[in-house]
Amino acid sequence: MDILIAYATTEGQTEKIARFCADRLAARGHRPLLLHVESGGEDMPECGAAILAASVHVGKYQEALENFALRHELRLNARPTVLLAVSLAAAGDDAEEWDDLARIADAFQARSGWRAGRVVQVAGAFRFSKYDFFRRLAMRWIAHQKGQQVDPHGDREYTDWDALGALIDDFADHAA
Repeated sequence: MDILIAYATTEGQTEKIARFCADRLAARGHRPLLLHVESGGEDMPECGAAILAASVHVGKYQEALENFALRHELRLNARPTVLLAVSLAAAGDDAEEWDDLARIADAFQARSGWRAGRVVQVAGAFRFSKYDFFRRLAMRWIAHQKGQQVDPHGDREYTDWDALGALIDDFADHAA
């Protein structure tokens, strides 16, 4: 089955997640169609199912992914889909932050008209190697507030690759 993986990324963790999903699907005999919507990926190829992935920044996902979903809402709503919502908040257990993540996903779907078959919150990463000076300071403060020890010169991943792999396997099985 052809399965679209359309994604938007800011520091690169969502791209890493999208590529992981593509590799996982290919290993199971599917044909993943990887589409970086911020690099001119505006057209939606023919596919039997779709995965959309974006990361949360300042309370919303990347505008390019929202525009993609809006432009292709009818086609997306006509096939099995999943939204992978990547954030650092998904690495924690703060109920208020999880409520915010649900609100962000609901607002995205309301604005775009696309209703994901499933929304999955995926833990992201601190990508200090990609941050400028001010963002590095802000992210160190956030890590400190959460009781996390981080190396301000290195990256720290929270993505649960085994859980993501199981999710992608399940999605592909049900989509087929």
